[in-house]
Parts: sequence; C-alpha cells; structure tokens
Amino acid sequence: MLLVIDIGNTNIVMGIYDGSHLLKDWRIRSERNTTEDEFNLLVSNLFAASNINTNEINKTIISCVVPQMVTILDSFCHKYLGHAPYWVDEKSAAGMPILYSNPAEVGADRIVNAVAAFHKYKGSLVVVDFGTATTFDAISEKGEYLGGAISPGIMISSEALFKKASKLPRVEIFKPPERVIGKDTASSMKSGIIYGHAGLVDGIVKRMKTEMETNPKIIATGGLAEIMAEICETIDLVDTSLTLEGLRIIYEKITNSVTVPPQRH
Repeated sequence: MLLVIDIGNTNIVMGIYDGSHLLKDWRIRSERNTTEDEFNLLVSNLFAASNINTNEINKTIISCVVPQMVTILDSFCHKYLGHAPYWVDEKSAAGMPILYSNPAEVGADRIVNAVAAFHKYKGSLVVVDFGTATTFDAISEKGEYLGGAISPGIMISSEALFKKASKLPRVEIFKPPERVIGKDTASSMKSGIIYGHAGLVDGIVKRMKTEMETNPKIIATGGLAEIMAEICETIDLVDTSLTLEGLRIIYEKITNSVTVPPQRH
C-alpha cells in the first residue's frame, strides 16, 4: 500500500492507497515541534481505528512546504515504516513542464495539484487551493504549468483582523452568512471575510482567464473549498482529494518510468 502525505503550514493531509483506490484519508494539524515518535503515536492510532496495518505500507510519497518537518517525517518513515519516502520537488512533476522563471520556487503542493488536475480533467485549467494561503495555479491546454498567484488565506486574513482591531470579536467561519449586509458586528465580520475573499477569488480567476486566452475549467480544493464554492461565481467544481490523487499519480509515473532511489532530505 502507498502512504501519501501533504504537509501544509496549517494541516497535514494523509491518505492510504491500495492501487488507485483511496482506502482512507485524514486531516491533522501541522505540529512543527513534534518528534518522529510522537508523530508515529498519532498516525498509528488513526491507522488502527481504520483497520490499516502499518506493516502493509511499503511505499510513501510526501509533499512539504514546512522545512522544519522534513527531518521529522523522513525519520518517521525510516524508523517506523522501514523505507525512505519519496519527496516531491520541481523535478518530479510527472512530465509537466514548469514555465516558472525558477521552477525550484514552485511549492510542492502546487505541483501536485497541477499534475492531478490535468491528469483528471485535461484541457486548460485553474486550480484554486484554499489553504493557509489561497493559491491559484494555471495549466495550459498542453499540460504546462504556466504559473499563478498567491494571496493570504481566509484564516490568515481573519487572524490579522482579530489581532489588529481590538474591539472586534473572534468569529467562527463554518458557512457563509445568508446576507451580505450584516445586522450585527459578528455577521458583518463574517460577511466581509467570506464574501470579500470570494470577490478576491473571482477577480483573480477572471483576470487569469483573460491572460490565458482560453476558457479554463476552475477547480477548487483545500479545507475551505466547499464553503467558498457556494458563493464564488467562477468555480466550476470542488475536488477535495486532488492533492492526494496528485501524490499517487506522481509516484506511479515516476516509478513506472524509471527506478529512482528516494531522496534523503
């Protein structure tokens, strides 16, 4: 079985694949100060609750945007899974040309999303990932990674508002308010945060479409994708498993094309 792990600044998303079938997936918090032993304790409990036998996991691929966690996860794989993980970088884009000025600057999560989106949907695409940052990745009809945009995510923007405006209360963002015009402070804040971010998304997507000179399909993924898709005018569909699928696809393409020893970071 294949273990796929995407390490983000806020959350770690993991999945177990048997062939192309996703058996189970989990979302946990990214803890930069954990150890490989603590990480093993956590994931072992998750695996056991889902009847996953750790001994059957014989390969692992990881994308990571948190440098502090590379050593932790590398040690976890060697110590508890008995093998070295494969780490995603700009060289493992599964045949997708990266047209960035410096391909090494593209985050591993963005590469994974782009590869998965083109593999699944083909054609011209824009992937919007609602994570710690909200990222926009443009893919051409030929399957080229064109570049994109990065903006502060919804939660980052919210935290900044709570910290800098001392009289404003902290509000939870679980669903969009029914009205844009709030009738109290909390609903006004929810409206501004959520509908304001929707306006940002729609504005960037429309400008990207103009520059791409195509009519790309807009795919949303990430923790807040379903909430935002309800109110964004430009999103065509939500695919919350896109990142995990991309990791699986990259691993299969790499291992099928050439035997590459996993990197040790």
